[in-house]
Formats: sequence, C-alpha cells, structure tokens
Amino acid sequence: MLEIDHHQDRRHFHDGAPPLDFLAAENVSLRLLLAQAEINAQELLDQAGIDARERAAADKLQKLILEELHHRIKNTLATVSAIASQSLRNVAGAEHAQHAIEGRLLALGRAHDLLLQARWSSADLEKIVRGATEAFDDPDVAKFSVSGPDIRIASGAVIAIAMTLNELCTNTTKFGALSIPTGRVDIAWTVDDSAQRLRLTWTERNGPTVQPPARQSFGTRLIETLGRQLKGNVTLSYEPTGFVYAFDVPLASLTPAAAA
Repeated sequence: MLEIDHHQDRRHFHDGAPPLDFLAAENVSLRLLLAQAEINAQELLDQAGIDARERAAADKLQKLILEELHHRIKNTLATVSAIASQSLRNVAGAEHAQHAIEGRLLALGRAHDLLLQARWSSADLEKIVRGATEAFDDPDVAKFSVSGPDIRIASGAVIAIAMTLNELCTNTTKFGALSIPTGRVDIAWTVDDSAQRLRLTWTERNGPTVQPPARQSFGTRLIETLGRQLKGNVTLSYEPTGFVYAFDVPLASLTPAAAA
C-alpha cells in the first residue's frame, strides 16, 4: 500500500508558502490515492467545479430576484400609502383612519424587511416579535418583556404574526397599558410538543382599568381574521388588570415544514 510522509521537511518554505516541488509531490500522491479508490480525479474536480459554479450562480440570481421583488413591494406600499393619504386628506374626521392605514402599511414594510433578511425562507419568532414592537418601545425604559423557546416561522406566517402584533401595539398605546408611563406588556409563548401547538400570549399590566369596547373595531376583526388564516384560535380578554390576547395555533401552520 502507498504510504505518504506527512512530515516532510518544510524549512525551505518562503513566506509560509510551500515550494512548487512539494505541491507537485502532494498532487501526485493525492491522485495515486484517488486511483487506488478507483476514483477519476479529473472527473471529480470537474464535477465539483461545475456544481460550485452552478450553485453560486443560482444563489446570486435568487438574491437579485428577492431584492428586486422587495424593492417593488416597498414601492407599491409607498404608493398605496400616498393614495390613501391623498384620498382622505379632505375627508372630515378621517385623521384616525389615515394614521391607521399608514401604520399598517409601515408594519407590512417591516415584515417584508425581515423576510428579505431571511431570504423568504423562515424567520425566528423572537426577531419577529422584537421587530414588530421596536417602534413602540422605549430604549431607556423597556416597555416589553419577550420570552419563549427558539422557533422558526415559515415565510407565509411571518406577515400575519407581524401584522397582529402591530395592531396590538397600536391599540395598547392608544387605549391600553402603554397609554400611560407605568404600563408594560409581557409577550410569551410556549410549545406543546405532544399536541404540536404553539400558544402565544400578550398580557398588559400596570395600565388603566380595562373595559370591553362597545363595538368591535376593524383592528379587532383584523386580529381575529389573521388568526383564522393560520388555523388558530384567538381569545381576547378584557380583564380589569389588563387586556390579554391569547393565540393557540397548530405548529403545522407556522413551521417551515408546513410550507414544503
């Protein structure tokens, strides 16, 4: 059997690089080993080169397509926002609707930013939560506590979760816990492996006394609709100590495996 001495004298190397005769010897040794294993070295190297080039080209093309798609989506959202703003400018009492529409479009834009970073594959739930709440938080005094196990969310569910959190953030800053300085929001989730479900809760505390609304708002209907899109159950509780949103959803509706 061929033996290779891996401890050859390297005292004549210059600037850390081996001399050409050493490289040639190593190359011959490698080819002999491949030949003993009945492997065609040239075919192996050629195939590896082709695969590497094709993979690199495909990755570059995918990146360019995703960036272009993202750019067009953001431009479309900006156009829709401008249309809504112009359409409602002269409508009496429409300021609230105008701000609500702009906020929802901004939330969509942030969700798409997150998806671009993840290359439209999947995103970490904690990143989704922190990205959705960042604009409503206080960098000096944290308003949100976020906790839960690591879980990847498929691209199809990222927007629904991000939009839900945006609605909750908007509502709490206007009417809920974050409408006063002492208010706080706890966001937590758990995974039930046996039932294959995720349970996420949004719990407000230290805010004003909560009372059920006299009528269901568009935001509330949107939250419930987004939950149903993911085949989950949404519960809204108006406790005196604070509003609670609970979302119980099958993992199959959230995880990347479901999108495969």
